[in-house]
Amino acid sequence: MIWSYLIKIPWLVFVSYWVVSALKTRRTRKKEPFAWRYGVMFVEVLGFTLLFNGDADIGLLGHRIFPRIYALGIVSVVLVWAGIALAVWARWHLGEYWSGRITLKEGHKLIRTGPYARLRHPIYSGLDLAAIGSALAIDRWRCVVGVCVIILGFWIKAKREEALLAGQFGEEFQEHRRQTGFLLPHF
Repeated sequence: MIWSYLIKIPWLVFVSYWVVSALKTRRTRKKEPFAWRYGVMFVEVLGFTLLFNGDADIGLLGHRIFPRIYALGIVSVVLVWAGIALAVWARWHLGEYWSGRITLKEGHKLIRTGPYARLRHPIYSGLDLAAIGSALAIDRWRCVVGVCVIILGFWIKAKREEALLAGQFGEEFQEHRRQTGFLLPHF
């Protein structure tokens, strides 16, 4: 049970950093349609609700998956911290071009530094990794379902982002695609 408390700290760091850094972004030039935004947002909220809300422990969803072993707890906390660190690192590299929705900012540039040198969507990858670690710490079947829903939501959003970036950056984005992984790093 201690593990579920230890995973809350990095999530609080993540939310705090996101709120503060959102104040320093460029003006939006183009954004995704309303239905795209809130469709994916619904999927993500559903996934994180299943992951973190104990009220979803209904029937089989509330059953444990793994025997309680110390090593699994350590692994879960490390995965959460590593995932949040990756997401924050990626957000820092995006700087003023970041947005919570799919957008193009004024003077938008294709970021290829830091984690973007190996991954096209390191924020989503980091959050997926942190969600997996959280699921291991909480250890309920509802968490497995929640992680699957979260990954699906980020996959959909990433595909839509890529379509927008390909239209904006053309061959430069295609080169970036060849050199990077989608949600897993390319070496």
